[in-house]
Amino acid sequence: MNIKATLMASAVILSPVAALAADLTIGFSQIGSESGWRAAETTVTKQEAEKRGITLKFADAQQKQENQIKAIRSFIAQGVDAILIAPVVATGWDEVLEEAQDAEIPVVLLDRTVDAPDDLYLTAVTSDLVHEGKVAGEWLVSEMGDSDCRIVELQGTTGSSPAIDRKTGFEQGIDGHANLEIVRSQTGDFTRSQGKVVMESFLKAEGGDSICALYAHNDDMAVGAIQAIKEAGLKPGEDIKIVAIDAVPDAHLAIAQGEMNATIELTPNMAGPALDALEAYLADGTLPPKWIQTESKLFTASDDNQSIYEMKKDLGY
Repeated sequence: MNIKATLMASAVILSPVAALAADLTIGFSQIGSESGWRAAETTVTKQEAEKRGITLKFADAQQKQENQIKAIRSFIAQGVDAILIAPVVATGWDEVLEEAQDAEIPVVLLDRTVDAPDDLYLTAVTSDLVHEGKVAGEWLVSEMGDSDCRIVELQGTTGSSPAIDRKTGFEQGIDGHANLEIVRSQTGDFTRSQGKVVMESFLKAEGGDSICALYAHNDDMAVGAIQAIKEAGLKPGEDIKIVAIDAVPDAHLAIAQGEMNATIELTPNMAGPALDALEAYLADGTLPPKWIQTESKLFTASDDNQSIYEMKKDLGY
């Protein structure tokens, strides 16, 4: 598609960005649907594209990088105007990003970053993943005071930027507090089912009475772990304190029911800022900053979590 020619030929009186958006075709390579948050991100992205009149070509990678790379190459072959990528892992992207660059197709990263030269993508729209983990750690420090606390950690997908950064941030948050110790740390792959399986192994290895707190890199793993804790005859949120990240509806419900203590919000609307940046760039070459940061917020039992749960469910989480 020759975007400039399309705009010049159009007789409809629209702003340049509005006219451009109506003619855009964008490819979206999504990781998969491993969590409620991921499903919400997909829904919001599709809604944002539809609202702007953008044709969105969607590809579900089912948590496999090779599927993402295949989809991106397909988008390039189809001559899309831009590509959105939520990368499953951080490494191994240079070659396909160079191919997109050679085809003059701008790429925007959503909610995760990659270990590649930043001139290979237009911008990354993410939260501060390290900050999220640090907020979780600082919350636990405040909650425990001087009391000793043995912590188990459910990590996200090995090699993914959220798993790396949320672990780093949490360790920063508890740094200098010798009474807090991470005694077990293992990936639950960001899924509810694996969160339950790994938490069962933690309980068997450590004994439920010796585990003070659980830190999970996302809420879905935490919700799976809650089931394992209950099946072990313990009270989640009381016998074992639980802090996680994403603030999906089920986390708010668990907090409202006293089975979880805190969650840090990761907004699923990465597409809004991403499409704003792409439309401006394609309209007149406006370059966005290399990082567009979204907001993170801590929720605890002091919030009206039942109402937040109902509101988020209505939004399609």
